[in-house]
Amino acid sequence: MAINLDGILLELLTKGGSDLFITSGHAPALRINGSMVFLDMEPSENQDVHVLLKNFLTDADFERLETELDVDFAYETRLPGFGVRRFRGCAFHQRLGTSFVLRSIPIQIPTVSELNLPPEVLKLVEYHQGLVLVTGPTGSGKTTTLAALINHINNTKPLHVITLEDPIEFVYPINKCMIVQRQVGTHVDSFSSALRSALREDPDVILVGEMRDLDTIELAITASETGHLVFATLHTMSAAQTVNRIVNVFPASRQAQVRVMLADSLCGVVTQQLIQRLDGNSRIVAVELMINNGAISTHIREAKFHQINSSIQVGASIGMRLMDQSLLELVESHQIDPHVALDRALDKNTFINQIRSYLE
Repeated sequence: MAINLDGILLELLTKGGSDLFITSGHAPALRINGSMVFLDMEPSENQDVHVLLKNFLTDADFERLETELDVDFAYETRLPGFGVRRFRGCAFHQRLGTSFVLRSIPIQIPTVSELNLPPEVLKLVEYHQGLVLVTGPTGSGKTTTLAALINHINNTKPLHVITLEDPIEFVYPINKCMIVQRQVGTHVDSFSSALRSALREDPDVILVGEMRDLDTIELAITASETGHLVFATLHTMSAAQTVNRIVNVFPASRQAQVRVMLADSLCGVVTQQLIQRLDGNSRIVAVELMINNGAISTHIREAKFHQINSSIQVGASIGMRLMDQSLLELVESHQIDPHVALDRALDKNTFINQIRSYLE
């Protein structure tokens, strides 16, 4: 049975969903406010999914799917009532056959305030050079946050911005910046080769969609030390964990040098989680914000990563906050379920005492 992809995507947007799952052997499903909702349809046949992908993937992407067994891509289509919409996709093979996931990309790039991020996050775009990291689990809105920061620069400063993405998601309007967007697999072979090339293209700002390997991380740090403001993502759950992850990617013989480089170049870390609101109709972001200062820089240089959290707490006056502080605020304002907050908290032993009255 042929799959009416645009029809299902229309249902996704109409219901306010974020992701569509077309999986061989299963009925199509939508993710709505973080929960999976299966559609009342027959399970997708492998052959139908395979034919559908062949019809809308580029020849190069379809070949990558067949040879590398998975591929990231972007899908654009016009839907009644919604106009032209873009989706980020990942196609892959699994036990029951070919499958893919599409994530809806908002047509308008939201602002920091519209994302409910703390306004102090905008301090990170005021640096002339350095490394800004947005971290969190998959599906936590890292790409959207980066887009909001880049578009804020686009609205306020005449700079040359190069984005390196896999795939290109948000398309930036022409404004004050010259923004060049390059897609891995289409315009360049890899993040590391694209980043190496970008250093010769006179950018002021570089966005790296994901720091996946040592080479890319090393190049990003180097770029941030040589006069560029670099934005990138990692799948880490706190600022302290982020610093530790970066340092430990390198061989032990180089870690002291990397700590010094990172202590000097890191501007800040934004860590986020998306959590379903109490009403079940939307999600809200919980945010940890670390802005590098003298104390944190010293902790990084001396490998005292466990002391970073204390310095974030001390830095509350300039907008810094821990993830558990953000979760506590959301519980106290009755925006999220305290049981869910406890599940997402990093220091559960301390957090449960802080919210005990809300659990009763």
